[in-house]
Amino acid sequence: MKKKTRVITLSALFSALSVVILYFASLWPTGQLGLVALSSLFVAAAVVEMGLMPGVYVFAAASALGMLLIPDKAPPLLFILFFGYYPVIKSLIEKTRRLFFQWLMKLAVFNASVTVIWFFVRSLFLDPSGSVPGAWLVYLVGSAVFALYDYGFSKAIWLYIDRVSKNNNKGI
Repeated sequence: MKKKTRVITLSALFSALSVVILYFASLWPTGQLGLVALSSLFVAAAVVEMGLMPGVYVFAAASALGMLLIPDKAPPLLFILFFGYYPVIKSLIEKTRRLFFQWLMKLAVFNASVTVIWFFVRSLFLDPSGSVPGAWLVYLVGSAVFALYDYGFSKAIWLYIDRVSKNNNKGI
């Protein structure tokens, strides 16, 4: 019973902290992307501390609460469409020890997310039948920026494991 209580308590805490950061992201539009990325660290912390399913629970709870409580829907949508579930996917991908395969899968997940976001934004704000010249550049530059983000995110996770977590032997 003690383990269930710990999982529920930490999941609630990480979800609440993630929603607070998402709320700050709605108040500070210039730092919105960075704060949404920061909020995903709490999902990663849940994966490190308790495993994959509690990470999924934190993602689901923070997503639902973010959509319900935060007036500006852009930060919760960014969280839902990529940043929130990426720590769980990253954990699954990094169980494979082949670096080339890891990067191939990570880039595939990122580009699939960009495609979903692109169609979502295009259907809301642009003419769905029209094409945008240079859209391929979004994928090219986005993949390079994503590689930097993934590297920094990995360093932040290892910093958390080294300095905060009691599960030093457990990685994401």
